[in-house]
Amino acid sequence: MSVGTGGAHSALRARDVRGAPASRPDDGADPKAGTGVDPDDLPDGLVVADEHGRVICFNAAAARITAVPADRALGLRLETALPLEDLEGRRWWQLTDPYGGLAIRNGQPERNLLLPGGREVLVAARYVRTRPTGPVRRVVVSLRDTEARRRTERSHAELIATVAHELRSPLTSVKGFTATLLAKWERFTDDQKKLMLETVDADANRVTRLIAELLDISRIDSGRLELRRQPVDMGVAVGRHIQAYVASGQPADRFLLRIEQPLPDLWADPDKVDQVLSNLIENAVRHGEGTVTIDVAPSASPRERADEEGPASAVTSVTVSDEGTGIPEESMNRVFTRFWRGSKRGGTGLGLYIVKGIVEAHGGTITVGRAPGGGAEFRFTLPVGTPAYLL
Repeated sequence: MSVGTGGAHSALRARDVRGAPASRPDDGADPKAGTGVDPDDLPDGLVVADEHGRVICFNAAAARITAVPADRALGLRLETALPLEDLEGRRWWQLTDPYGGLAIRNGQPERNLLLPGGREVLVAARYVRTRPTGPVRRVVVSLRDTEARRRTERSHAELIATVAHELRSPLTSVKGFTATLLAKWERFTDDQKKLMLETVDADANRVTRLIAELLDISRIDSGRLELRRQPVDMGVAVGRHIQAYVASGQPADRFLLRIEQPLPDLWADPDKVDQVLSNLIENAVRHGEGTVTIDVAPSASPRERADEEGPASAVTSVTVSDEGTGIPEESMNRVFTRFWRGSKRGGTGLGLYIVKGIVEAHGGTITVGRAPGGGAEFRFTLPVGTPAYLL
């Protein structure tokens, strides 16, 4: 059979991978018909070799990742069409020896390997046998680009660098003041000592908050954020935050709280709700201008509202807005990502990322937009109702 060109020649049905003879490109069969799967539709690279080690499938993603055209790869020996090396420069197919190696081996786990030119790819292999310990009928290889993993690694590196920077400043202050007090205690007045200790206390609180943020990020990313749901009066919770700002020196008329009654019963984690409110109101006070308006109201879930069939579920919505310059349109899609900061520097840039994680852990939603007064407007919703385990 002559090898032609085009994506059809890389098509291999799912049943073919399991061991049945591969469909020929000129047999008129539609690879997408029935339960068949067209390998060119797969997002990852797929390379399949037969019992003789000859490539019988080389999909479009594999051609893109390896820069080898499918028509050139088909019919070649697997180690020729896909010349992989490990990170120490050793030829991978000679090391693994799928056809002559251990008869009990069923494949190779995913690992980083190198293509010619030094490009990294993630490779996993599966050995298909007709019976346990029998001869290998197919070698199925998946290829994935490492760009997504590199982005993750860069994100982790950025997190480490940010944390190191944020920790260094308060710890340097704590170390300096405590060393000075220990060395020259008698030389300072009581007022000087008090000022130094207050500074140490504030810096220690800053370190504690940063560590708490890191723990929250770890739990959010791993899906292990624990919620201890209790009845929460959202109006009272917001009022408590406003009172704290007024007590710290903010003018009372800077805040406008509007509550639409009656509010439905809300079961949420009160500590986590306080964390969300604290972050959003602090951002409005610090980065915004004019009046900070907080609206608390019952509402229908935006997810359910789009579905006209069936009853809408109830939520409590909270909107925090200010009258400042707002957030540029081009930045709104990055507000809830790690390390995003507004025009005014300060903080770790992790707060809104954590806020989004907390709201979504409750089953709610959060959005950002432009307020009627021109500033930023954050709106989050939390579903209401008694948890199922209490019914």
